[in-house]
Amino acid sequence: MTTVLVIFGSALALAVAAFAVVAWRDRQRQSTPEDSAAARAAASTQERYAAERHGAQGEVWQRGRTPEGSG
Repeated sequence: MTTVLVIFGSALALAVAAFAVVAWRDRQRQSTPEDSAAARAAASTQERYAAERHGAQGEVWQRGRTPEGSG
């Protein structure tokens, strides 16, 4: 019984230590205001490129289409 308790206690201590190390490491890597500004700039650039691509695809589709009413 003592062996089981020692093994269980060791496993529990190892799990708590691992959790503490990961929590400490992640706290060191919290984002800064520059990170969120860079993320916003990247998102707006991506949206602009997507809008340009969408517009270009619409122009290509309409170029090959004949206007209605002109036979």
